[in-house]
Amino acid sequence: MTIRIGQGVDVHAFATDDRPLVLGGVVIPGATGLAGHSDADVVLHAVVDALLGAVAMGDIGGLVGVDEPETKGADSATFVARARERLTADGWRTVNVDATVLAQQPRLAAHIPSMRQATAEALGMPLDAVSVKATTTDRLGLVGRGEGIACTAVVLVERLPGRAPD
Repeated sequence: MTIRIGQGVDVHAFATDDRPLVLGGVVIPGATGLAGHSDADVVLHAVVDALLGAVAMGDIGGLVGVDEPETKGADSATFVARARERLTADGWRTVNVDATVLAQQPRLAAHIPSMRQATAEALGMPLDAVSVKATTTDRLGLVGRGEGIACTAVVLVERLPGRAPD
C-alpha cells in the first residue's frame, strides 16, 4: 500500500467590502469576509493545496488558475471537487483531513460542527475522517493584529487497490 501526506496553507486579508465570511463551506453570520477572487474560503483552499501536494499535482493556482473570470466569486467546494476528481483519476483516495483555522476574530467554536460537515460533504468523506478546529495567535502576527485569517490543512491519501504504484 502506498500512502502519502499533504500539507496546505492559505491566508487571506479581511475584505474592505461587505462580502460574507465563508470558512469550510459555511457562511459565518455577522463576520467580515475575506478578500479574494473566489469566495476566499481559506479552509477549503488549504485542503485543496494539501490534496494536490500529497500526490505532487501542484497547487490550487495550477488547478483553477489565478484570477480567471470563471472563478470570480466561485464556491470553493467546486475547487475541492476538481481536486478530488484529479486524485481519483490517478488512483488515490483521501483517508482523512485535519484543518486548523487561525483567527483572532470571529470566535468560531459554535461554527466548527457545521464547518466539519460541509467540508466532509465537499470531500465526499465520512464526518469522522474530517477534523476542523480553530485557534488564535494570541494577538501575534497578521492574524493577531486582525488583518486576516489563515488555515493549515494536512491530508493522508492512499493508493486505491489495483492501481499501479508510483
